[in-house]
Amino acid sequence: MSPSCPMCTKWLDEPEFRIAELEHTRVMLNRDQFFPGYTFVFTREHVTELFHLSPPVRQGVMEEVTAVAAALYDLFQPAKMNYELLGNMVPHMHWHLVPRFATDPLWPRPIWSEPHAETLLAPEEYAGRIALIRDRLGL
Repeated sequence: MSPSCPMCTKWLDEPEFRIAELEHTRVMLNRDQFFPGYTFVFTREHVTELFHLSPPVRQGVMEEVTAVAAALYDLFQPAKMNYELLGNMVPHMHWHLVPRFATDPLWPRPIWSEPHAETLLAPEEYAGRIALIRDRLGL
């Protein structure tokens, strides 16, 4: 864990958005729900590149990313799941898993193609969405 890394500290700083702590990753709902179900999956270990992981850990990470994406897909029924793994601004391996709908205002462009106002939910709405995702993950 790197105390200067926002992904390393996110789990402790934002407990209200925690979905699951898996073997290799942590899963959190994004505060901004402009794209319903937008979720982060990030490695528990502070690494920046897939090739920094041993093959078995890399496979485990990818299985967990895939399981979360499948749960989001089953729950939200999007037209497409977007998987973003960049790391330029936050150098800690993390995926943005974003259910995309043909009705969303930015469809079919990337989610960062233009600014948008944040969609914030009431605490009970976040908790409800998190509970549904946990249930789909079988937790």
